[in-house]
Amino acid sequence: MGAALFDLDGTLTDPKDGITRSVHYALKAQGLLVEDLDTLVSYIGPPLHDSFVRLGRLSPADATTAVASYREYFVEKGIFENRVFPGVPECLAALRSNGWRLAVATSKPTMFAQQILDHFSLSDYFEFVAGSELDGTRVHKHEVISHALEGLDLSPSSTSIMIGDREHDIFGARRVGLRAVGVMWGYGSRSELVAAGADRLVEDVTDLASELELLRSVDR
Repeated sequence: MGAALFDLDGTLTDPKDGITRSVHYALKAQGLLVEDLDTLVSYIGPPLHDSFVRLGRLSPADATTAVASYREYFVEKGIFENRVFPGVPECLAALRSNGWRLAVATSKPTMFAQQILDHFSLSDYFEFVAGSELDGTRVHKHEVISHALEGLDLSPSSTSIMIGDREHDIFGARRVGLRAVGVMWGYGSRSELVAAGADRLVEDVTDLASELELLRSVDR
């Protein structure tokens, strides 16, 4: 039996308000004022330091400082400016009842991910929570996915599936040797997920459990 590994931001919860406000705070501290917070949604999902370099056009050193500023706001307010996507608890319950082993695999620091799962009463669905470290290690998705499999005492195989809303979820799964499902209720576009090589795209959370069962049936 394999496992279903879930991304957190944009897959289980919608963190738009908390993340965009935290990014806005961090960029303002760098002297960069963004008026429309909707332009910051691309920061949701990928490793934060990489996004400050790529999207914010900061130097690596300034990006490190921006991450620290981001966390000032995030820890105080942003972490719970968040909501669970409708249907997620029901989906997780259905998967558990069908014998799936569930884990979270997120680029967010593990301690923050655990706080969010606890806050929204999602923790009990998951056997293991894999995230990054506050010191900047294990931020890339293939590292996080590998850590999640280790936590479940599983080897990479086609019976385990990564579920996420951004291309780095798909690329990370491929690098480790897992299949990947892209979800369309998050912040990645259809073209992004298709180009990354997602095995399936799921339009609505109410269809996710049945789609995963279809993928699992291929292995029987």
